[in-house]
Amino acid sequence: MIVQPTSQRISRLARRWAAVSVAAVLAACSLAPEYRVPETPTTEAFKETAGGWQPAAPADAAHRGEWWQAFGDPQLDTLEVQLQSSSQDLRAALARYEQSRAAAGQVHSLLYPSLDAGASATRGRDSAEVADGRGPKEPIANDFVASLDLAWEIDLFGRLRNATAAANRRVEASAGELAALDLALQAELASTYFQLRGADAVLALIGDTVENYGRAAELTQNRHQGGIAAATDVDQAQAQLQDALAQLADVRLQRAQLEHAIAVLTGQTPAALSLAPAPFVAEPPALDAGLPSTLLERRPDVAAAERRVAAANAEIGVAAAAWFPVFGFGASGGYQSPESSQWFAAPNQFWSIGPFVTTPIFDGGAISAGKRGARARYDEAVANYRQSVLVAYREVEDNLAALHHLADEVASQEAAAAAAQRSVFHANKRYSAGVADYIEVFDNRTRLHSSLGYRTPAEVLAEHQRRAAA
Repeated sequence: MIVQPTSQRISRLARRWAAVSVAAVLAACSLAPEYRVPETPTTEAFKETAGGWQPAAPADAAHRGEWWQAFGDPQLDTLEVQLQSSSQDLRAALARYEQSRAAAGQVHSLLYPSLDAGASATRGRDSAEVADGRGPKEPIANDFVASLDLAWEIDLFGRLRNATAAANRRVEASAGELAALDLALQAELASTYFQLRGADAVLALIGDTVENYGRAAELTQNRHQGGIAAATDVDQAQAQLQDALAQLADVRLQRAQLEHAIAVLTGQTPAALSLAPAPFVAEPPALDAGLPSTLLERRPDVAAAERRVAAANAEIGVAAAAWFPVFGFGASGGYQSPESSQWFAAPNQFWSIGPFVTTPIFDGGAISAGKRGARARYDEAVANYRQSVLVAYREVEDNLAALHHLADEVASQEAAAAAAQRSVFHANKRYSAGVADYIEVFDNRTRLHSSLGYRTPAEVLAEHQRRAAA
């Protein structure tokens, strides 16, 4: 027995630890740039309201709850619940999210060794002139093979790890897109429902108008037959009545289309859903726009855009790693025999094992082009993210302005409609007493319609509700 000197053993041990350390350092190597969330335009407060500013923190996964319950409408609550379970758009978005998760799982699996088993049994005929060291071979022979093959790419330069990181970021972006679509569909359903209830209120108003115009036309006809009113008064009264009936048909069409839209949103055929007319009684809830940073924290579309930037950043590392060698390890072993009875006999074993390396030498500029493309995709993702932030600010400012000005419009239009209705009442009285002609009645009724402008206070309030839902 030969005993090695202590110094030699220590030297060999040191070399082994050095090799392990180098391998560990290389395994931790990544060629992707260090990721930082891109800077975006900031504002201390919304233009349409007052507020302060706080540093933003990721909160795109925060639970938003059943926000539509703030409107206090049981029918809307039922429809929103049905939307969650039956919307085909949501199901499609959920399927896209599952696809991204599956794709990420496939990429992640490349970090680990792969092991494949195979078996084959073939019978073939070679050329009679083929010879080996023992003379001519049999022209017809069998070949039975059973094998296990191991392959493992050692990710020294982070290509696979960056590809996995990019895939995971895309999963997060897909989750944000799913949440954004869910929220958008909820708001669209609430908006459509409020428009339908606004149409109900308009139908009730026009129905009363048609009834009043019908009585007025009948009174005018009687006065004409009695020689008190002119034929032009009868024509004007009939024209007003028919105009109101046309408006009634138009609003009924709008209501039917809104009901059909609600049916499709909730995953039903239009024939399967009927919403009975109901008074428009909902009141817009008090809204707190919060701080601009809070807005960005709770908007899933903004969060999804930022995750796509992170994915593009990781893909730069994948493209950069293409310049470097690919190291791997392979092994194969099994049994091969020309006879099935001796297939798994010990002499028929075969095996091979060892590392491998491949490195690019000349590719005609493909790797450089790939890296430029990855950098360009990152720049595109950054621009899209910044644009999504600007759009988020704009949409909030638009809706804050709409809420403020629509509230003023509701008050002014209600006052104008009330004044016009009083004017029509007095004009009708004067006409019935023979003090005024029908032109005065016609003008006042025209002003009443003009004050509503096919947009009744109920419609304006419905628009107010829609903005609040958005």
